[in-house]
Amino acid sequence: MNKEVNYINQIGMGVDQHGHNDDCTNAAIKAIKNAISNNCLTGLSEIYDLKKPNDLLRMKVHVKIGLPYPENINEKKVLKAIPFGEKSIEFVKGGLVAQGIMIKELGDTSDKIIVCNAAVNVSIKEL
Repeated sequence: MNKEVNYINQIGMGVDQHGHNDDCTNAAIKAIKNAISNNCLTGLSEIYDLKKPNDLLRMKVHVKIGLPYPENINEKKVLKAIPFGEKSIEFVKGGLVAQGIMIKELGDTSDKIIVCNAAVNVSIKEL
């Protein structure tokens, strides 16, 4: 029987201060990195005997991202922010748009600040 055990849930936030034509990709990647950089999966490899690189595929990493423009996201790029495991992602309308400033020299396309939130869940398939 292959049972799946929830190991950790972590929340992160990412901000893109440059608008980028309402593309939420940069803010979503930052939100995932923020979430995963605030935890350490201590003991995971010992508890579940994850000794070989392929063993890490027993980890299931699901990310739910709240973003203001779900239609403007590069899913492939965002998935690369998850370092290993069996990856899945879900996008929901959310996040935040705030007014900032537009500096063309920085490549800004608007004065929008895009904020995304990520909930990262790591579970393990028990053998």
